[in-house]
Amino acid sequence: MKAEGKVFKYGDNVDTDVIIPARHLNTSVPSELAKYCMEDIDADFVKKVQEGDIIVAEKNFGCGSSREHAPIAIKASGISCVIAATFARIFYRNSINIGLPIIECKEAAKDIEFGDQLKVNFDTGVIENITKNKSYQGQPFPEFMQKLIASGGLVAYVNKNIEQGEKDEL
Repeated sequence: MKAEGKVFKYGDNVDTDVIIPARHLNTSVPSELAKYCMEDIDADFVKKVQEGDIIVAEKNFGCGSSREHAPIAIKASGISCVIAATFARIFYRNSINIGLPIIECKEAAKDIEFGDQLKVNFDTGVIENITKNKSYQGQPFPEFMQKLIASGGLVAYVNKNIEQGEKDEL
């Protein structure tokens, strides 16, 4: 699995309340959440983000509440992956559960800038900064996590396996 896109860069401690403000939590519809993604930290995000773009942040990305709305809003906005020095653990788990690829890499988080063009290989964890002609070694996903992400998240993965199991029994 791979991702390629332009970078939206943020700093430390980007919490779930700025990823998707609480005033917009009256829905769990991904396309509706995407309309308000990052609006309290970057009012132009939803106007500029394109399918495949990448968020890069510093430490503790996704801190705050345990709501799964935050990674859902990011994924639905078109972001193909999030790279950060570190992630809040609940955000990390929620991201994997909904099929949003995330990679920890301190060096990349520090060096990559807004607007840089990246290529990310989830199998190897290699992050290529096309703009700066540099590479960084991120933490690759274990095979089981790659399967979850490729399936679209935990629920989709389980449903797919149940369907295949039922087909096998027929």
